[in-house]
Amino acid sequence: MAEERETVTRTRSQKASNQYEALQQMSDEDLMSQFQAGTVEAFNILVDRYSDRLMQYLYRFLGDMKRCEDLLQETFLRVHRNRHSYRRIAKFSTWLYTIAGNLARSEYRKRKRRRMQSIQSVNRDNEEYEMEIPDESFSPDRHAESTIQDSYIQDALEEIPPAFREVVVLRDIQQLAYDEIAEITGLPMGTVKSRINRGRTKLQNLLSEVYPFEEGTG
Repeated sequence: MAEERETVTRTRSQKASNQYEALQQMSDEDLMSQFQAGTVEAFNILVDRYSDRLMQYLYRFLGDMKRCEDLLQETFLRVHRNRHSYRRIAKFSTWLYTIAGNLARSEYRKRKRRRMQSIQSVNRDNEEYEMEIPDESFSPDRHAESTIQDSYIQDALEEIPPAFREVVVLRDIQQLAYDEIAEITGLPMGTVKSRINRGRTKLQNLLSEVYPFEEGTG
């Protein structure tokens, strides 16, 4: 009797292992279909696939590891909660990055508001007023590619406007296609390409002493 139970247990374990291996071979979209049908393991595989990439995206955008960990959890919580709103007409990665991107931009706006509230001065009448922080503007440059690979670039990323930073991270770190970036950010394709070029130019200027950029690269 004990041998029979052991055999049944081994059989179930092997079956579960085979099913998990089959899930691991599926596309993101198929995994979402499985998850929508109630297969929790499919969701776990998606989390494993994208956790590191999303964490890198969030960190490059915001530069705060602890807060990014919270946003990563919130991203997957929203995927779990809104799984039935996903439709296969969209790539899962695009849908996922849209969720993460919305959270990151919202976090940045909150930080900016807090920073503006804290940067206050006193005028001659001892009345408080908020100092405006002007946005930087940049012009495109013919240098097109920058290699995103270490802390020097993270420091530089934090010096450029978030509108440029986000699209450069999505393109050069996450290796997403232009049309995906346009869908994630809700921007026209021309704006996406322009911001990527301008962001790369600014990064190259900031990093010119660290990384040499060859003329005519692009």
